Amino acid sequence: MGLTQDELAGALSVTRQTVIAIEKGTYCASLPLAHRIAVFFGESIESIFIFDEEDQ
Repeated sequence: MGLTQDELAGALSVTRQTVIAIEKGTYCASLPLAHRIAVFFGESIESIFIFDEEDQ
């Protein structure tokens, strides 16, 4: 979509550091945040996030 991390963070009401951590896989987004991300991109949560029970 051509967004910067700052622009995405602003649209989601989170910090740029949160966006970076989600991208790197070092932070698991809460369900409300995952929903906001999915709605923003017009996708389902399942199409954006991969749930791995071994990581839990």
